[in-house]
Amino acid sequence: MYNNNYPVDILLVEDNPGDVRLIIEAFKDAEINYNLTVASDGMEAMQIINQEGKYSNANRPKLIILDLNLPLKSGCDVLKEIKHDEALKSIPIVILTTSNAEKDITRTYKNHANAYLTKPVDLNQFINVAKSIQDFWLNNVKLP
Repeated sequence: MYNNNYPVDILLVEDNPGDVRLIIEAFKDAEINYNLTVASDGMEAMQIINQEGKYSNANRPKLIILDLNLPLKSGCDVLKEIKHDEALKSIPIVILTTSNAEKDITRTYKNHANAYLTKPVDLNQFINVAKSIQDFWLNNVKLP
């Protein structure tokens, strides 16, 4: 469990505004203290993670929720870059994407993703998936 005295910094890397709103809605009733930062493309995500440019004062995320289908830099490239960097590789990364393709699942786990979830098309199921991320990663797991 995360210490509620300090907010956990979460980076959501998602280019679909509707999916961003659903995740925010699902996290709204969270019993933990958290800060959610949203990056709409892979380049912006890496700037936030590396605390570059306008993100130089940003906190490094303790958890990353990452879509694979992103503009400018794919989610898979973001995953590879993070997991091959000694300073970043301990950050848990949950893949949340529309792809159900075996090749995507295999590729992300080979690149050390911590979990792979497929976005459901049904609104209630999507919220349930987001709540399961919250429950497992924020209420049960000890984050670095």
